[in-house]
Amino acid sequence: MRAMSANPVSHANSPAPESGASASAPAASPTFSPLYQQIKGLITQSLETGEWKPGEIIPSEVELAARYKVSQGTVRKAIDELAAENLLVRRQGKGTFVATHNEERAQFRFLRLLADDGAEHPHVSRLLECRRLRASADIARQLDLKPSDPVVLIRRLLQFDGENTVLDEIWLPGAVFRGLTAERLAEYKGPLYAMFEAEFGTRMIRATEKIRAVAAEPAVADLLNVPAGFPLLSVDRVSYTYGDRPVEVRRGWYVTTGYYYQNDLS
Repeated sequence: MRAMSANPVSHANSPAPESGASASAPAASPTFSPLYQQIKGLITQSLETGEWKPGEIIPSEVELAARYKVSQGTVRKAIDELAAENLLVRRQGKGTFVATHNEERAQFRFLRLLADDGAEHPHVSRLLECRRLRASADIARQLDLKPSDPVVLIRRLLQFDGENTVLDEIWLPGAVFRGLTAERLAEYKGPLYAMFEAEFGTRMIRATEKIRAVAAEPAVADLLNVPAGFPLLSVDRVSYTYGDRPVEVRRGWYVTTGYYYQNDLS
């Protein structure tokens, strides 16, 4: 596949105005992206279509340069950006691989709760429920669905060092996650995002979050084993896959006694 030319389009070959349109009306200025950005887009398309699966090695820079008919440096710059965005992973002496949520470092990219000592403590997920229902107006808006479209609701507890620490409510588009059941969730032993990636072909690329301090409501307090009114951290998240499509709405309540929420800004 040949990358789009970065040369400006010749106005001499531009089509004549349509009948009835004003010939003097200003034409929209074409916009062009740098060549490496175009190559980045083409590589991303191959990731989205599944040409290279999570965890697989992608062709070398030399092979990609020949494929797209550009310089190796242009390919390297595109890959550098994709690696910075956690879509690809460079491994010294081995090559470049498609990132996967099964990697330990990826698991803590979306779970930002760290112990006061700075360590990443392992956690255990306890499923409370998984059911299909109709989307509320708010959830439908955030997932770019129609009101009353089917969604999957997952409620779970995360236990750190044996203590109930996080309560999650997760909404997923039902059409994308057909066949997701409590039984399948219970059987899967890896990270939730790794399951979405491996079994439903949906990779979480990025997320936006809103964080605030709240007082624990009685139902939430009971599940987290804290008194009603206990101070919690509330985290509202929308996660996106390729093409900036929203595929998850999540609200989490965090007990931060002995923990803090870390976000790296760049």
